[in-house]
Amino acid sequence: MSPAPHVEVTPAAAALLRRLRALHGPLMFHQSGGCCDGSAPMCFPKGEFRTGDSDVLLESLVVEGVAEPVGFWMSRAQYEVWSHTRLIVDVVAGRGSGFSLEAPDGVRFLIRSRMAGS
Repeated sequence: MSPAPHVEVTPAAAALLRRLRALHGPLMFHQSGGCCDGSAPMCFPKGEFRTGDSDVLLESLVVEGVAEPVGFWMSRAQYEVWSHTRLIVDVVAGRGSGFSLEAPDGVRFLIRSRMAGS
């Protein structure tokens, strides 16, 4: 039995990822640590956000209708705090970060969470 993923997407988030993929090519997420972006998952064209040794790849999300996995990154320090949770990427109406690809559409990605194993 394979372990449960650390990160998953809702059907609404998957639909938005398919649309963004068609417009921008391969995608990636970086989970913001707070401050300006309010701990939002930010979506970028793959490679546009530079990750480094202080970041952890939590999941390579396989999304139906998206040609390649969508990497989901987080800072190592933040992961140490959130490591016991399963993160669920959802999408809601409202303005999010101006840097994330969905911002011009009047929606934003949002993280929901639950305890790992539940």
